Amino acid sequence: MKSTTQSGPTMRYRLAVLSRIAAAIGGGYALAGLCTALLAAWLPMARADAVMTATMLSFSIHACAVIWVFAARDAWRAWIGLGWPTLALAAAYWLGRGAS
Repeated sequence: MKSTTQSGPTMRYRLAVLSRIAAAIGGGYALAGLCTALLAAWLPMARADAVMTATMLSFSIHACAVIWVFAARDAWRAWIGLGWPTLALAAAYWLGRGAS
């Protein structure tokens, strides 16, 4: 895909970057939030320690998600790369809440 013309970046390129930004912010937040919820519930330590550990790890998870989004070959792969793990974590969280 040609990203620039004589007058600057094409509209398609700008929309692809906007989509990646949305994936990095929204998808990364959803992924980090679900990881935090699951880790806080599943870590074998005192409740306050588990929540604090999960919260600290969420910053690394979100940073890795942002890196993934901008390292992916195209915006669709970035969304899919965040979508599947997020859906899997949401299902695990939903099933875990039903069991307790």
